[in-house]
Amino acid sequence: MTSQSSFSPELVRLDASLCRLSGRRGLQVSGFTLRQGEHWCLFGGNGAGKTVLAQLLCGRLHSGSAALHFAPDFDPQRDVLFVSFEEQQRLAALDVRHDISEYDPSAHDQGTTVHALVSAGLPLTDADEARLQDLLAALDLQEMQARGIRYLSSGQMRKALLARALFRRPRLLVLDEPLESIDRTTRETLQRVLTQHLGPDTTTLLLCRRAHDILPGITHLALLDSLTLVSSGALASVRASAEFMQLAQRRLPAPAQLPVNPLRRPFSPLPPDQPLLALHKVDAGYPGKPVLRALDWTFRRGQHALISGPNGCGKSTLLSLLCGDNHMAYGQDVVLFGRRRGSGESVWEVKARFGVVSNDLQLRYCKGWRVLDVGVSGFFDSVGLYDDSGASEQQAARDWLAALNLLPLAGELYHELSFGEQRVVLLARAMVKQPAILILDEPCVGLDDAWRQLVLDVVDHIAATTPTQILFVSHDPADAPRCINQWLDFCATGVSIRE
Repeated sequence: MTSQSSFSPELVRLDASLCRLSGRRGLQVSGFTLRQGEHWCLFGGNGAGKTVLAQLLCGRLHSGSAALHFAPDFDPQRDVLFVSFEEQQRLAALDVRHDISEYDPSAHDQGTTVHALVSAGLPLTDADEARLQDLLAALDLQEMQARGIRYLSSGQMRKALLARALFRRPRLLVLDEPLESIDRTTRETLQRVLTQHLGPDTTTLLLCRRAHDILPGITHLALLDSLTLVSSGALASVRASAEFMQLAQRRLPAPAQLPVNPLRRPFSPLPPDQPLLALHKVDAGYPGKPVLRALDWTFRRGQHALISGPNGCGKSTLLSLLCGDNHMAYGQDVVLFGRRRGSGESVWEVKARFGVVSNDLQLRYCKGWRVLDVGVSGFFDSVGLYDDSGASEQQAARDWLAALNLLPLAGELYHELSFGEQRVVLLARAMVKQPAILILDEPCVGLDDAWRQLVLDVVDHIAATTPTQILFVSHDPADAPRCINQWLDFCATGVSIRE
């Protein structure tokens, strides 16, 4: 039986193709056709090839493009918009490059505002402005439309990118895990708004690694595994296939033993009753936007804390106060490892005690670094490897990559890995020096179910068998590891602390 979509105009056709990614890796596709009104989910685990296939279909890759055919009236430069962490990284880097705060008398540059991002900075008619405001209201962005995007949380930036895409009404919208890094309430809002977009006059490519993130309204499903298009067709039939069940239920082996680090730097011991971290009546925020107010918190030996709350509540701000990235810690009662911030310590002395996995750190890694280099850079707390490293540092990095099932990627370029693979590399980078405190800011963002479970198992293993203590940030407490014994819950009335 011929499906109704087969009568719709063909936008993109990809004949049998091999898209070469490096000398050893390439995406194999037997053929793929995308028609107007179809809403496809490209489903697969981390590194399966979803992003590569989407970029190929949208004319963004040279390799394999000879097999690509566009409809005569379809221009990928004009008719395609991406919502992805890579696009988020590109826009953030562009905004930072245009920062003029050091030349401004107020030493403050708001940068690109949410309104300017969504509207592309173009003059709007009254009707356009009304539609833009309706969209901002639907995504709960109206009150922050004059705020610079550099002051948004990762989840808020995600919503702004979705607003930008929906406002411009592209013929083809590519959504790379649009519900990632989003709190539960916002997730329901985004799901509703996106489902309304999936109609007969639009076309969508949804990149998805977890079965429960497939949006209502998706009509077709394509399965990818190990850089190969395994199966494609109508949603119901492919979702019922053995191939889909195998991909959705795959698991990875957890390491039986974690690497022992002979290079661990000894830290000055603290008295047993002295907390590792202590904050008293601490305030923090941005111009016109208070974030933390009179926060009291103590983190003691043996504790592993979950920090949860909605997008923009102050979770990442708190972490930046601790690990030396936020100047607002100075002049306040912030005591780290028995020493008050601003009492003569260098920022590198602070960073030496922390290992970090975060969106901000991941987005700061530029092109050109090998995966092994990224791992070794954890010894120097640098973004990239600029210091001389010896065989011992490299072996420690290899050991952690092996523990996380990443050793075969040690020689690959970091920026060519999938977002989720990059995330797990950062965990290896954080642990090579066996820090006193491991800060995990949404560590499961970008991970499929198999990698997610592996990371949580490894975190529990770290807590149980090493001196490292855990600060784990998550929008969803269900994603937290079992080792958690303290909970900081950011809510409308402040911060609730339970032990």
